[in-house]
Amino acid sequence: MALKLITALAGGVGAARFLEGLIRVVKDEEISIIVNTGDDIELYGLQISPDIDIVIYTLAGIVDDEKGWGIKGDTFHCLEALQRYGYDTWFMLGDRDLATHIYRTHLLKKGLRLSEVIDKERIALGVKARIIPMTDDKVETIMVTDKGDMHFQEYLIKRKTQDEVLKVIFKDIEKAKPALGVIDSIIKAKGITICPSNPIVSIGTILSVPRVRDSLRETKAKIVGISPLIAGAPVKGPADKLMSSLSRQLHIEKEEVSAYGVAKLYRDFLDAFIIDNLDANLKEKIEALGIKVVVTDTIMKGLKEKMELAKVALKAIGV
Repeated sequence: MALKLITALAGGVGAARFLEGLIRVVKDEEISIIVNTGDDIELYGLQISPDIDIVIYTLAGIVDDEKGWGIKGDTFHCLEALQRYGYDTWFMLGDRDLATHIYRTHLLKKGLRLSEVIDKERIALGVKARIIPMTDDKVETIMVTDKGDMHFQEYLIKRKTQDEVLKVIFKDIEKAKPALGVIDSIIKAKGITICPSNPIVSIGTILSVPRVRDSLRETKAKIVGISPLIAGAPVKGPADKLMSSLSRQLHIEKEEVSAYGVAKLYRDFLDAFIIDNLDANLKEKIEALGIKVVVTDTIMKGLKEKMELAKVALKAIGV
């Protein structure tokens, strides 16, 4: 496998938007993207990989921009039919989207590793950047809540984050092995970006895979993170809510649910951290952690802003 220039650690929507800009600033063939698979879930007899799909669909130019997930212009006739058979169709999958999951499930049942399947998927959709699942092994993000234990997707989509989260468990993470290419992509990269994704259930899951965090500490590549929180709130998702609920587990104070709190979670491997103009007051506090801070506009309204943020990230790591 040819050496890649940039390696990115990614979750779903926020990461995909940033990566959409990155592939227009760096040749996409020179990018490796390590994606969270703790959100993966089996539904309707199919293996669903939400973060992988969002990244692939976005880079392929077919994502539904309004929703941030799925395929634009998709229909939902299959789910409507499943409802008649009594299925609880709380997890929305479009008809064309279902083709991806049928294909993936078929290949996995034939014995292919998830990383092999993902490679076939991205090639079929014309994506040139290398996309690597964090592991080929099954890992589930389980939310321990006041209403009981539930899969992250159930908490996020079915329950709409209404339950109080007491703890997050990455089930079977200790037995998981990094997928082929994960460690090499970190160690041999010229620069690494931590995308603006949930620091607990997206980036945090990847960091919990054995050897990944150690590799980030060991690599000679410069590492830049982008805060997913702006003025203490995420553009999308429950990152702030989770950080507040899990502050004790994360070893942060509740008042640190901010770009500072995210930087603190990554302090052992970050060289630089990008925060929004609205958080400029946190610059000195974050730099006291030993991390260089870049203040800029991080709200990715359109392609121009996505590309500008990518340029800022690359400059921060000297690429």
